[in-house]
Amino acid sequence: MRIVSAHAGTIPISSSMRNAYIDFSKMDCTILALVSDVIVDGKPVVGYGFNSNGRYNATAILNDRILPRLENAAIDELTDNGELSPAKAWGIMMANEKPGGHGERSVAVGVADMALHDLAAKIAGVPLYRWISDHYGDGDPDDDVFVYAAGGYYAPGKTLNDLQDEMRGFLASGYENVKMKIGGADLAEDLERIEAVIDVLDGDGSRLMVDVNGKFDLHTALEYGKAIDQYNLFWYEEVGDPLDYGLNATLSENYRNPIATGENLFSVQDARNLIRYGGMRADRDYIQVDPALSYGLTEYRRVLDMLSQHGWSSRRCIPHGGHQFSLHIAAALKLGGNESYPGEFQPTGGFTDDAVISHGRVSPGDLPGIGLEGKAAFYEVLRNLHA
Repeated sequence: MRIVSAHAGTIPISSSMRNAYIDFSKMDCTILALVSDVIVDGKPVVGYGFNSNGRYNATAILNDRILPRLENAAIDELTDNGELSPAKAWGIMMANEKPGGHGERSVAVGVADMALHDLAAKIAGVPLYRWISDHYGDGDPDDDVFVYAAGGYYAPGKTLNDLQDEMRGFLASGYENVKMKIGGADLAEDLERIEAVIDVLDGDGSRLMVDVNGKFDLHTALEYGKAIDQYNLFWYEEVGDPLDYGLNATLSENYRNPIATGENLFSVQDARNLIRYGGMRADRDYIQVDPALSYGLTEYRRVLDMLSQHGWSSRRCIPHGGHQFSLHIAAALKLGGNESYPGEFQPTGGFTDDAVISHGRVSPGDLPGIGLEGKAAFYEVLRNLHA
């Protein structure tokens, strides 16, 4: 097996909505196709990758450094016993890269790692979660995965009724838990928004997550924490800067309900510092590292190993991103769930077109690889990369 050609591009995933920190008017995404010399049904097997929302494209890094290393690698540097090895390929991609500096390079490598895993599972003719479970897990993956609907963004002219209707739509689609943004308005307005959503959830605040997207300083984090404590929320997410471990540790000492963070940590070293210094509590808090942004599944497995060494269950991990790649990982490695963005960040976001959310759970499906061929609009974009 060898990679015949690699094709990277950039596509928009923009919208008019915003969270407490950024708007998405210029948001874009790197997409990648790795064409192999393996032929199935008269066509070459192709692995696809892309990066999650929230980080801009890393196409230049991919084209300038990462892909040339893959394309110039000898066959035995990319394979193990004749089978494509994403783990060995990861070492090739990171050759001659200095440690540290995670955030843009990690996105580029994550895109390629995703495409390599897609390719490996397709060559084997199995869904990715089965391939991951057989190669990295216990061979007995979960059949379906807990998912929650992320939304509740700020948008021009969006009213409380609009917010409630959005959440009702999520519930009607089969979700049981939802997430909304806070921190983009003052405390009084955000409390009004939170209570409006809890009303839609029949008064059950434990079905609601709130997300600050890293905006608060310590004073504001504690002020909001004291105000929302009464609601017994599912979690209070990414309250301060992702690298301000001291803020997170102080918050955990003063906020009794679950905290979630980690979506903007892109390496095992950063995740380890969160566990060492961030006050995270293994009995209630959640880790949200996104494999597609953090050097891919190869690095994410290191994160899971580190967490296990510190007494954390994989069930406390619910990745950011809301995409099909993390869904397969969650099922294969028995994570606690996966994010979902119903209708947002298209065409990359969400699951296959025929995916059914039932009682807040969804199956990864039976298509070989990640199954992006089951997202018709996205597959057309991907296929045009190498047509």
